[in-house]
Amino acid sequence: MTLHYLKFFYAARTKYDVHAPFLYRLLEEVVEDDRQYYIFDEVALLRQKLQRDRQPVTVTDHGAGSMVQSSPQRLVKDIARYSAVPPSVGELLFRLVLFSRPGKMLELGSSLGISAIYQAAAARKADFITMEGDPTLAKMAATHLEQLDLPQVDVWQGPFADRLPDALQRLSSLDYLYLDGDHRAGASMQYFETCLPYAHADSVFVVADIYWSREMQQAWQQMCAHDAVRLSVDLFDVGLLFFRKEQKERAHYQLVPAKYKPWRMGFFG
Repeated sequence: MTLHYLKFFYAARTKYDVHAPFLYRLLEEVVEDDRQYYIFDEVALLRQKLQRDRQPVTVTDHGAGSMVQSSPQRLVKDIARYSAVPPSVGELLFRLVLFSRPGKMLELGSSLGISAIYQAAAARKADFITMEGDPTLAKMAATHLEQLDLPQVDVWQGPFADRLPDALQRLSSLDYLYLDGDHRAGASMQYFETCLPYAHADSVFVVADIYWSREMQQAWQQMCAHDAVRLSVDLFDVGLLFFRKEQKERAHYQLVPAKYKPWRMGFFG
């Protein structure tokens, strides 16, 4: 993973290297924005509580499973530590939802509900379905969403392949998709292609863990190359796919905050 990041970082650009207004605004409002919102503190408290929870859970993995924990017998504190979205990514998702203002949202991979909380808090009036394969985790996710006053999110339990068509039919269109529940390349592509007919010019698809494995890297590259995708953005932790029909030429960017590459600001000659 370190080698992947070094290659990514070497190639990555900042807001000082881009000229397209949409991309510059994405960087300013999503990648560069460091404002703190109240929900960040609430999630931090929930995360601390879960990381102390020694309750055992038998997890049913329908996907690639965990790279850290191979046993289905896990403690809640370990799931919170290894599987829950980290604060930096959760906060980025919150800002991305604020930026894109979706009305219809879908998440594949609820886990404990932390990522859904970040996203739902930024779009409280959205029609939002989050899906989780494991029944115990699905119940816990629903409980955590209610505890943080986000009962509008529907938590659907079951294998994605079985439940996804019904979820898409219920939503009728997709403004926003967060794909983070099955890191097998074939499965990821299947879910992407199943969701694609419900996307439109202003939709955004977010793909988690694009460097998780060689399979995921290949899946991400295939998604970026799809004819429907006009703009793809690699932020290392997640990848963003946009379908902007007004963008005639397909473009791909690897981006980091400007503070990571201060020499790109032009201060050094």
